[in-house]
Amino acid sequence: QVQLVESGGGLVQAGGSLRLSCAASGRTFSSYTMAWFRQAPGKEREFVARITWIGSNTYYTDSVKGRFTISRDNAKNTVYLQMNSLKPEDTAVYYCAASLYPLAYREAQYNYWGQGTQVTVSS
Repeated sequence: QVQLVESGGGLVQAGGSLRLSCAASGRTFSSYTMAWFRQAPGKEREFVARITWIGSNTYYTDSVKGRFTISRDNAKNTVYLQMNSLKPEDTAVYYCAASLYPLAYREAQYNYWGQGTQVTVSS
């Protein structure tokens, strides 16, 4: 069982940066692939980025490549999403998720979810 709590969201101007954090409970955190998803108003939840359990494999959706970086610290049971050069279209609720599938990228492959943190980018 894994419980996830996101933090770090907020309001930022276009071009700015934010770092999201996701703190996980559970002794087996390092066994899980971790990901960030997001859901904009009126849209379906979409995959953003994923990192495997040892952090050697990362994957990003095309719209955030070169701007977002996912990382994890297994000693702190925490996964991060550094978001740079933010755009108004990045505005969404961002969710942290955990999966036992090593290369998971689909929502259905993730077993545990946080409550989400709001990111708003003003133009």
